[in-house]
Amino acid sequence: MSDTWPDDSRRVPRPRPGEERTRADRERPRDAAGERTRDTILRAAASLATEDGLDGLTIGNLAGALGMSKSGLNAHFGSKEELQLATVARAARIFEEEVVQPALAAPAGLGQLTAVCEAFFQHLERRTLPGGCFMASAALEMGTRPGPVKDLIAAFQSRFGDLIRGFAATALARNELPAAEDPDRLAFELNGIMLATDTNFVLHDDPAVLDLARRIVRQRLGVGDLS
Repeated sequence: MSDTWPDDSRRVPRPRPGEERTRADRERPRDAAGERTRDTILRAAASLATEDGLDGLTIGNLAGALGMSKSGLNAHFGSKEELQLATVARAARIFEEEVVQPALAAPAGLGQLTAVCEAFFQHLERRTLPGGCFMASAALEMGTRPGPVKDLIAAFQSRFGDLIRGFAATALARNELPAAEDPDRLAFELNGIMLATDTNFVLHDDPAVLDLARRIVRQRLGVGDLS
């Protein structure tokens, strides 16, 4: 299976080697209960990171939020960087479940373009994470900090952009968009609309932001109601 999200958008995306499991993961076998505990920890870490930032995410403050000991968390993560990498990977799985999978399940082309935008808006609407889209905030925070964490976030953002571009290219090939439409430009515009929606929804906590975003997408794509 391809390690990137394919342009034909028909296969489930999977992380690249090393993205899903950190070095600590690979070296420490865990039973099912240990996996569930670790997943609970990472879900909490992703939530904290949308409020305090990845740099503010430490084993100490995560232990406090979970009511666990630092030594208990150290059994799962060997360093702050490993915790950050594992948190990014968990946040990517949340995004895949809530945004990517619904889009992949939609009819090819224009159906997937509209579905990916609507799934993103619903992701925000559900307030799955308190600070909005994890990847949007993480990209801004880590964009000027070279290293494995930035590289992992950049790889995710690149693949998501490619996914939208693939949807647009399919819609163009199916004559669902004007012949002069540029898939690269359309993907950039839709991604920008989603990012602006995330920023304004988090800042104002106002559902009207989502309503406006849906109207903008409908107008841009020339379609009816997204929901």
